[in-house]
Amino acid sequence: MSEQWSEWLDFDRAHVEQVPEAAGAYTMHASMKMMHIGSSDNIRKSLIELLADPCANKAKRFHYMLTQSHAAVREQLLKDYVDKHQGKMPGCMEK
Repeated sequence: MSEQWSEWLDFDRAHVEQVPEAAGAYTMHASMKMMHIGSSDNIRKSLIELLADPCANKAKRFHYMLTQSHAAVREQLLKDYVDKHQGKMPGCMEK
């Protein structure tokens, strides 16, 4: 696995269906505002499910990293985001 981020892709079914069915982490944004930070054993499946999510489907772009340590990558990305944004979670992850 490369453990490098893909280029930013449009968040639509055509691009999501080209994502490998593999473990990895991903981030999604709209107008450069982070919407979601996630990870999964099957990132294609998770991204397809997010296409139907009322908040996440507003994202315009996404990128991903193939990695078996996806949970640790996600946790570090979330920690960095929360630290940088005064304790706030990404838009579609707020409770």
